[in-house]
Amino acid sequence: MKEHFQDILQYNQHFNQLLIQNYLENKLIWSEKSKNLLNHILNAHQIWNARILNQNKFEVWQMNADDLLLKINSENFINSSNILSERELTEIIDYKNSKGDKFQNSIQEIFFHYINHSTYHRGQIAMLMKQAGLEPINTDYIFYKRF
Repeated sequence: MKEHFQDILQYNQHFNQLLIQNYLENKLIWSEKSKNLLNHILNAHQIWNARILNQNKFEVWQMNADDLLLKINSENFINSSNILSERELTEIIDYKNSKGDKFQNSIQEIFFHYINHSTYHRGQIAMLMKQAGLEPINTDYIFYKRF
């Protein structure tokens, strides 16, 4: 199962990187909503890693400097990969959500959640890219596996 999650983490990192690169090349065309969603994807991933690692968390909707986006994406991937290699997927994590409510979930559930969350928002960005006249990036998992 860990190999499967590592594969999905690589998929997630790959398409986030392509979106970041597209944004950096087309800043004037990307909508503000698309930029917000891209930052949100990276922030949410960082937040979930930080909850597992008991580290400082980003804000859910914070805007990051453009020149830090690739670095954040890379650090998210590295931190998730380290969690995957050092921790058990069944380990239960106690955490508080952004409203301060307490919850518990396994690392496996958390990983599945934020990967699914990222996929959802990448789909929204694709729609917004098309509306802005850009060619959307097909970020479907099966396309990643065809490379």
